[in-house]
Amino acid sequence: MSETHTELMTCYAEHRVGGTAVVELHGEIDIHTAPEVRARLDAVTAGPHPDVVLDLRAMSFIDCTGLSVLCRARNRVLARRGRIRLVSDDDRFLRILRCVRLGRAFEVQPRLPVP
Repeated sequence: MSETHTELMTCYAEHRVGGTAVVELHGEIDIHTAPEVRARLDAVTAGPHPDVVLDLRAMSFIDCTGLSVLCRARNRVLARRGRIRLVSDDDRFLRILRCVRLGRAFEVQPRLPVP
């Protein structure tokens, strides 16, 4: 039997600090939640010169699909001459970034930047 995911899997919260979009990702960012997160990040990164902070401190799990969503957001921001930062102090996540050779692709900070 196949399992159908019909419920809304909201795994983010968003607010603005000045011109910066702060998106808090929480829970599991995986094959099931990636489409919703991708759509939200596409909207956040659509304009010129986006300034985006992805707060990953409440994220409990990320798979390769979730990593691809982060890379897509990064590529969209860089193509629009913007800035993207990740907020995480989770050693497991930082190790994953290094293992897949993304450690230098993202600007990672242990806490939210002060406005």
